[in-house]
Amino acid sequence: MLSRAFTKSVRKSPRIDTGESSCRSVSIYDYEDCIFGFMDIDVPLILCEDEGGPGGDQLTLREVLRGSVGVMGAGRLGMTEKIVLSEGRVWAVKRFRKAGVRKGEFGRRIQRLAEVSQRCRYLVPVTGYLYAKRIKFVVSDYYPMGSLADLLAGARDLGHTALVWNQRLTIIQNIARAITFIHSQSPSQDKRLQLNVHGNVKASNVMINVDFTACLSDYGCAQLAERVEVSNTWQRKPPPPGPQKKVYCEVLCQTSDIYNFGIIILDLLGGTKAPSLRDCIMEKIEEIKSGNCDFFEGNLEGKEQNQALIVLDLALACTHESPEARPSIERIVIHLGNVIGKIRE
Repeated sequence: MLSRAFTKSVRKSPRIDTGESSCRSVSIYDYEDCIFGFMDIDVPLILCEDEGGPGGDQLTLREVLRGSVGVMGAGRLGMTEKIVLSEGRVWAVKRFRKAGVRKGEFGRRIQRLAEVSQRCRYLVPVTGYLYAKRIKFVVSDYYPMGSLADLLAGARDLGHTALVWNQRLTIIQNIARAITFIHSQSPSQDKRLQLNVHGNVKASNVMINVDFTACLSDYGCAQLAERVEVSNTWQRKPPPPGPQKKVYCEVLCQTSDIYNFGIIILDLLGGTKAPSLRDCIMEKIEEIKSGNCDFFEGNLEGKEQNQALIVLDLALACTHESPEARPSIERIVIHLGNVIGKIRE
């Protein structure tokens, strides 16, 4: 009976993020009435910054539940929800389907990850967290522009204005800088927490600022929660066939971060089918370079097309089937710097 209470469907079908199989998820607000009877909803949030809640009071689970606006995205780790507090502050809350560690270890890891993320402008900073009996989540800044996956889907499916080439290139460079910062961290003495690996790089975790710069979110979340297979019963539409069903690599290591970064680049360059068609791209690479094969999304000509071809080579190197053959993030940043420099010439 209790499990049914926590799998109640949302009042309206949310827009689910790309990158993993689409599914219908339960909003925190939608099962608030169930939680009231089963747990203490006045449990306070633990903030990772030196600040209290509105008016100096500490925020509680009750306020988060009542501030829930709607689901922004969902995947195998959990779901992300927009929270608007009565004082007007807006947060993004990542609620895990299943925590992978106990309460003490969960809090210790969050505090450590928050400390690192707050030192890099290209990472979404972790603001706080909560570990209750039936709910575990992380709180971070909210980005009104949404994720890179949202922007790309909006242009492709809804006719919104598409990103221009310079915006795409800036986003790629910002993601690379975020990964560089993470990979430069000294490996933690605690083998249970790898500070120098992101673990979940994908388009839905790239948040976009109003100036179209980008920040990488979900740093370390793969080391906090277990991935849970989403039941087909909840899928709004059948998953795409073949390799598209699972494009991103889920192995926790730096070479997997590089591979997933390459997948994002392919998506930005050639559209939704490009990441799962790497072998086809390799077969037609000469035709693409000669202009006899239409690959790039958007109208690229002259210098922009030449830059896109260089970035395409980089994406193919990042997604090489052999992890040892993939370039380091340092080499990638240097390579992108040269491409960016050519724009200003």
